[in-house]
Amino acid sequence: MTDPIRRRQFLAGSLAAAAATTAGAHLTQAADKNTAEKKPAAEFYELRIYRCVGADKQSQTEQYLEHALIPALRRLGARQVGVFTETPEANADASDASVYVLIVYPTLEVLGNRNAALADDDVYQKAAAEFFAIPKKDPAYTRIESRLMKAFSGMPVTEPPATSKTGAARIFELRIYESHNEDKARLKVEMFNEGEIDVMREVKLGPVFFGETLISSDAPNLTYMLSGDNLESHQEHWKAFIDHPEWNRMKKLKRYADTVSKITKIMLAPTKYSDL
Repeated sequence: MTDPIRRRQFLAGSLAAAAATTAGAHLTQAADKNTAEKKPAAEFYELRIYRCVGADKQSQTEQYLEHALIPALRRLGARQVGVFTETPEANADASDASVYVLIVYPTLEVLGNRNAALADDDVYQKAAAEFFAIPKKDPAYTRIESRLMKAFSGMPVTEPPATSKTGAARIFELRIYESHNEDKARLKVEMFNEGEIDVMREVKLGPVFFGETLISSDAPNLTYMLSGDNLESHQEHWKAFIDHPEWNRMKKLKRYADTVSKITKIMLAPTKYSDL
């Protein structure tokens, strides 16, 4: 009689354990799903460069941006709009007075509806009327260069520095990493997601955004922005990054060899009306 009883107890215990395991698996899956659902959706970035010649043209363009376009973009759903000019120290060409505008879109739909919405925005049209009346023979800017990007999975939303809220002095560094083919560009994005962004955060380089370029005249590339209180401290943070053991380990990996063919660096200062 003892053996049948033990067998029944064993079977009952096994069934209970199996049920507990199944329940635990369901709870784990639910937790993973909730974690995934809480992760922010990747933003989309449009970087516009208004090519202006001289301070007067830059001023005309900035008046339009501050009082007409940027308020309208915010009404249309743009999350943030950063506006920058090159720092005097970094601008070798004194005649180049370009204005850099970073527009943060929550979805591509907001971007796709922008032009039609601006055409129907009476407040915008009134605010922009004087700017649009500038004659063809003497335009405020020569061209608008534009690139469209999607945020990296490792940093799906912008992270403005604390100084952006307080209005304290700050600088930004815009970097464009070109690759000689699309697969190398993909691997460079992967390298950032797999650890390079974390190292930059650790050494206080102040990452603001990382964008995988979808459309531009110099594709394939990626574009990102860093921030600092001043140039001196920013350079110190770069030195800490270059000396970091994890960066030195990653850059030697065969998988990431030859992922960058050209680097463009632009030092920027925010305008007084910039969100960043």
